[in-house]
Amino acid sequence: MIPAAGETSAPVAVVTGGARRLGRHLCETLAARGYRVVIVYRASVDHATSLVAHIERAGGVARALQADIGRSSDVQRAFDDIAVHEGRVDLLINNVGNYNPQDVTRLDPAVWDETLATNLSGAYYCCYQAIKMMPDGGQIISIGMAGLEGIRANRRGADYYVSKTGLLVLTRALAAGYASRHIRVNMVSPGQLDNSIDLPPPEAIGDEVPLGRAGTLEDIGQAMEYLLDAPYVTGANIDVAGGYRL
Repeated sequence: MIPAAGETSAPVAVVTGGARRLGRHLCETLAARGYRVVIVYRASVDHATSLVAHIERAGGVARALQADIGRSSDVQRAFDDIAVHEGRVDLLINNVGNYNPQDVTRLDPAVWDETLATNLSGAYYCCYQAIKMMPDGGQIISIGMAGLEGIRANRRGADYYVSKTGLLVLTRALAAGYASRHIRVNMVSPGQLDNSIDLPPPEAIGDEVPLGRAGTLEDIGQAMEYLLDAPYVTGANIDVAGGYRL
């Protein structure tokens, strides 16, 4: 293992889709908590590079690593690299989430395949590789979507909904399977965020969200931090959604 900037005992967090939007915020939050952050990105090299520089200016430790999470060979290559440079994974954040708000009657099979490969299979590939390097007491947190606890018709984005429902099942299976090692596996499920691509206008948000506002990146970050500090919580799914899809 190569120690980072003298911090031989600093925990390592791997965040997929970490270069932009929610992933960026989670990386910044984790770096501020003292994690060495590995920012996994597919194509957003400029955003990933700027995030590394931002974290380092703030006194943190980070590096960027390119991988297409939907390809098992890419994931293995990425985690082989992490094994050499960091030597361990204390926390995995499965944040990647392809979202295609198409009506199910127009959903192309190629789009379906890509969504399932990235959002569900890719998360499993990352869990499989990370757990091999994870000490007892490590954690996995996956980003889901609000409303997964109740199966319902969802014509727009059905591929996304199916992938995140599968991710919830995977979360609970891993939580049960690795409980003997005290590896905790949980999910945080946002609703309508203020940067969502299909966010209703401000005057209509209350029609969908009982608390009357869109969620923020800070709201999701707070839920992640709660789970980091909750040693008796595993297999849980926390809706951070202001009542959306109750």
